[in-house]
Amino acid sequence: MRIVGALVVAVLVAVVLRREAVAARPNVVWIIVDDMSANFGCYGERLVPTPHVDRLAAEGTRFTHAFVTCPVCSPCRSALITGMYQTSIGAHHHRSGRGLEKIHLPEGVRPVPERFREAGYFTCIGDGDEPFGSARPRARRLGKTDYNFVWDESMYDGSDWSGRAAGQPFFMQVMLSGGKLRGGTAEAAAKLADRAAREFGVAVRPEDVVLPPYLPRDPILLADQAAYLDAVRFTDAAVGRVVDRLEGEGILDDTLVIFMTDHGISHVRAKQFLYDEGTHVPLVIRGPGIEAGVVRDDLVEHIDLPALSLAAAGLPIPASMQGRDVFASDYVPRDAVFAARDRCDETVDRIRSVRTERFLYIRNYHPRRPLLQPNAYKDGKTILQSLRALHDAGRLAPETERLLYSPTRAVEELYDWRADPWQMRNRADDPSLRTELDSLRARLDRWMRETVDRGPETEAMYDSEMRVYVGDGNPEVERNIATMKRWAAEGR
Repeated sequence: MRIVGALVVAVLVAVVLRREAVAARPNVVWIIVDDMSANFGCYGERLVPTPHVDRLAAEGTRFTHAFVTCPVCSPCRSALITGMYQTSIGAHHHRSGRGLEKIHLPEGVRPVPERFREAGYFTCIGDGDEPFGSARPRARRLGKTDYNFVWDESMYDGSDWSGRAAGQPFFMQVMLSGGKLRGGTAEAAAKLADRAAREFGVAVRPEDVVLPPYLPRDPILLADQAAYLDAVRFTDAAVGRVVDRLEGEGILDDTLVIFMTDHGISHVRAKQFLYDEGTHVPLVIRGPGIEAGVVRDDLVEHIDLPALSLAAAGLPIPASMQGRDVFASDYVPRDAVFAARDRCDETVDRIRSVRTERFLYIRNYHPRRPLLQPNAYKDGKTILQSLRALHDAGRLAPETERLLYSPTRAVEELYDWRADPWQMRNRADDPSLRTELDSLRARLDRWMRETVDRGPETEAMYDSEMRVYVGDGNPEVERNIATMKRWAAEGR
């Protein structure tokens, strides 16, 4: 009996110690924003105040050279939630796995919420655009996931951390609409400007905004950019609600807060493309063990978030995970980061890139196709329609015509991205940079080989995905699908 009693006591002590160990771990909050570049005060934006993101930066660490591995939502989020390159796990085509053909993660690769949940964390994902100031349990309506692979919804305990047990740490993903708040039409942009005027007392004036130097100062584009900056301000306010709630509950200093966007602004040469406008994102991290007021200039990738979050919680980082703990004492900064763009909706493309401290090398696998291939999603935006009208009327500057409306693309692009921040001067043919070009070409080949890049979709998979897009009838998408198939048959 004494032995049995001792065993019972030992088990109870072990349970108590485990609970205490779990309770001592920090909470982890990811704030992930749609379609937004680094237009915040701490990154130099001056047209809109962003006090809440700026506060996180002042009280934590800000990364100036953070990049996503894919500049479109679902592949980016699939990579983020696993800490793996989307090209390695077969999740690299936008909105894939939705049809009859499914995508399953490779053996040993798991979404990070599963790992937190098994470690005793309460896991949740919610919509931060709604008021986030109440501690009462909310209905189980999960926030945006958009994963391209089969996953189990039970990996999330709810949409809000208020459902956790007393003292239980939580892993929370707060999803914000960000740049999507401005919509895709002139009418939607005008409505957001009206809302900004009501809620903030002022909206951004179109005449004050700065556009990329290759874009015309067209009224439609200026109003859209102004609305986008209003969306930045609404995003900052939403961040403030999250931080205020953490502070009000007395747990802010026990919480690792990570602020990041899923890719850059949705615009003509930004979202869906591998230039800085598409892949460069803000990344700010505040929490236990994170130095305040630090600015880091080393190259990091968004797939590093799972690794650093697991490490902060005292959990092991899987050896197969491609992301890295950028705060580890033995961390060696990367000398290069990589990105890929593949099919987006019905539009087939394949682009790969490698970026070093100075150069950005881009490889186009469909150089005989134009940059702006037919795409119902992007072609439905007023800004694209306005640009196309100016192009048809012959009213665009030669540089704009060259960058946006050339019927073909270069096979290789090479940019000195620090000296040419908008990537307007392709130097792949510059003899003085031949050594750099050869090195980057080989570096990209090696990365694709070592990470097992899955490459193009099969025709069967493409057809499976397209059934979802045209299920209710969509003539424009059907025309674009026919164009994709015709160009493929022509070897384009």
